[in-house]
Amino acid sequence: MSIHIEITAADFHERLLSGKMMFLYFQQQVSPTISLFLLELEKSAEALQDYGVLVGKVTCKKEPVQAYCTEGKQQHRAFLFRGGKEFLSFSLDTVFDVNSIVAEVLFAILRDEVKYVHTDADLLTLEKAAKGKKDIVLGYVRSLGTQEHRSLMETAYVYGSKHQFILITGGPVLKQLGVNESSQLSRVWFVHCRVHGTVMTSVTSERCPLTRMRKALSTLSLHTFLQLMEAPLVSEVFVDPSSVPPPQFPYQLTPQVFLFSHPATEHLDLDTASGLAWRLRGLALLLLVHRQSPAVKTPEKYNAAYRLPEKSSEVKYLTLHSLEDVLELITKQEEEEEEEDEEEDSHSGELDDEVAAEVYRNQGHFLDLDLVTQLTSDNFHSEVAQSSLTVVLFYLKWDAVSMAFLGSFVEVAENLEDSTVDDVQMCVVDCGEWTDLCAAQPGTAVPFQPITEFPSVLLIRRHQAAAQRYAGALSGEALHRFVMMSRVASPLLLSTKEEVTSFLQEVPHPDLAGYRPDKVLGLFRTESRTGLSVFTEAAELLTGEVLTGLLTDRLVEKWAAEHDVEPPGVLLFPSWGKLSHPSVLPVTSSSKDLLTQIHSALRQPVPELTVENLPSFLSLGKALLLLFVGEEEDEIGRRQNQALVDQMRGVSEQGGARMERYLPCWIHLGRTPAGLSVLGSYLGSLPPLPALVLTHLPSGDEVYQYPPHTPILTGSVLQWVQSVEDGTESPAAMLGGDSWPPAFEFYDFLKVMDMQEVDPRSPEEEEVKTEAVNVEEHLVTKTMPYDRLDMNSKFHSEL
Repeated sequence: MSIHIEITAADFHERLLSGKMMFLYFQQQVSPTISLFLLELEKSAEALQDYGVLVGKVTCKKEPVQAYCTEGKQQHRAFLFRGGKEFLSFSLDTVFDVNSIVAEVLFAILRDEVKYVHTDADLLTLEKAAKGKKDIVLGYVRSLGTQEHRSLMETAYVYGSKHQFILITGGPVLKQLGVNESSQLSRVWFVHCRVHGTVMTSVTSERCPLTRMRKALSTLSLHTFLQLMEAPLVSEVFVDPSSVPPPQFPYQLTPQVFLFSHPATEHLDLDTASGLAWRLRGLALLLLVHRQSPAVKTPEKYNAAYRLPEKSSEVKYLTLHSLEDVLELITKQEEEEEEEDEEEDSHSGELDDEVAAEVYRNQGHFLDLDLVTQLTSDNFHSEVAQSSLTVVLFYLKWDAVSMAFLGSFVEVAENLEDSTVDDVQMCVVDCGEWTDLCAAQPGTAVPFQPITEFPSVLLIRRHQAAAQRYAGALSGEALHRFVMMSRVASPLLLSTKEEVTSFLQEVPHPDLAGYRPDKVLGLFRTESRTGLSVFTEAAELLTGEVLTGLLTDRLVEKWAAEHDVEPPGVLLFPSWGKLSHPSVLPVTSSSKDLLTQIHSALRQPVPELTVENLPSFLSLGKALLLLFVGEEEDEIGRRQNQALVDQMRGVSEQGGARMERYLPCWIHLGRTPAGLSVLGSYLGSLPPLPALVLTHLPSGDEVYQYPPHTPILTGSVLQWVQSVEDGTESPAAMLGGDSWPPAFEFYDFLKVMDMQEVDPRSPEEEEVKTEAVNVEEHLVTKTMPYDRLDMNSKFHSEL
């Protein structure tokens, strides 16, 4: 396992005093049951680490802890410690695998946040308390400690501050909700208690309206469902349904229903649409089309239309006599999907392991690869030669991240097709099939090094010897932006005033509208050519990331005079700065040094961290002075958050050279909800906001927390940082040791198959060999975690 869970008695007492949350087992003896539990305990260590919980095992024979190693009954229990004392104990019968461990521990941590109701009267009381304040997420799980229970608890950990989570396991509440207790499916309802205004007129004043999630319960489906509950009840449009784009993430799998409104009955039509939208909540997105708009050309005989997901973007028009017809149309499709979920659930329960179950659930879900070219060893050179720019994704079919990103990659290809971009070719290579291409050694005819990370994206240009590696976020939006910017020459030669103005003030393609890239201008006199090759090489390395331009003679002198620069020089226009105040850099002797200076100058003094840019900032190796701010409810809240960021900017400016080892930064939890999990994992619990922490110190794993409820002011923060450096400040927590090595080394399966083909064996020998392998596989999987298997062992060579 990647996380070592053995701890000493001294470690236990030290961490107990720190108040850190710990889930521990005190082992007194070894038995088959205990051994199986310890394997599951190891698996849970990494999962619970994300929630600030240390998972460990104390071996009582070597490290006796008096209170927990003396009584025999303790060996059948595991313990959760919080705030420096024992918080709760669990029988091993209730924490029997990784799902039950994670679910039960999170359930215990959230015991004050996640309510547990037995009767409908209890539920009604909580609805009344939540009305006008919070919506409720009501979950029914078949039994505690299951994958569904874990999914619900993990979601509650993230969304608990936004919604009230309530758990039921059956009984009168389930009967009141109209669910048969014999049902094998876990279920979730969203109870709309925070809504207000006219949307509540169709429901009684005592109970909050509710929407049932119709997908099978998983962390992903629940997250998508909660996002769908935040979608507008009714969207009003003034164009034909066919001109309305299909729903975007996270609603892309949701049908659209269109109703038509007439000017004379506009208010009545809106009320009708709102009533239907409540009945379709969670099933479809409802849009009201206003016929008074001249852009609406749909014939009067049609009064409704719909578009289904995963079929096509085609809109079907209908003439309906009752709203019940719309409900029947949409619910019929959903009922068919629910029946499939029921069938899949019954089958997957019979399969041997989670991998087999997941393969079964995803069978038949194939991506449309018509818009991407599938490269092989045979066609690689001929296909790459056809386009000036080829974008290649190297992936493995059995790698979950590869397959998830493959979908985003295909979406980028579709967007390029829609934008009539014809100079970019999108290609994929299945490295499980074409290992000789992906593992091609230096010196061969391919323009890249052996691919050892999956997924990997390379940009190959027809007349360039080496490919460019894409190092951005694995999302369709980020890759699409990178590809569109890579189409621009780097550097771009600018010879007129108009070209310079267009370069600085416009984006190179309409698809990049709303995005403001960083821009760099090079000032070089033609006669000297000093430093020009250095700048050109640096510009090529910045392709796709930064737009670079090169000024010619007449413009060089003008810009040099305006900005007091002696050519050769470089002007930088950061996306966060003003065009009238560019930064100035001299040209260094090497492109590597110039690239480092450009990246440093383009970096915001106090950047906002997001999921996309976090890895690039962590790669700087600086300690993070990280401010967490909540989502603003009004303009006053926005100004307060901005004032806090201004104080952090003052820390950077007034701290001077002593602050160079730190990166003052901030996370907006409204725009980056994942920051809640980050904050919780840093401190073990969620503190009041705003919260300021100092973490990722090069000298150690300590996490320091700025005193809560203390005003965050520039001077106070600088004094606090100084006290941390002096050693007078105690750490609030410790970072876990994150080590994420690849699960397996690159393996040439085709070579193994070729060797087996030339290995003559009689049928009897082959049968004995196969039987031996099966026995060995059974033994290995029972005694060794899957990610510690020796790739060079006989077990793998036989496979």
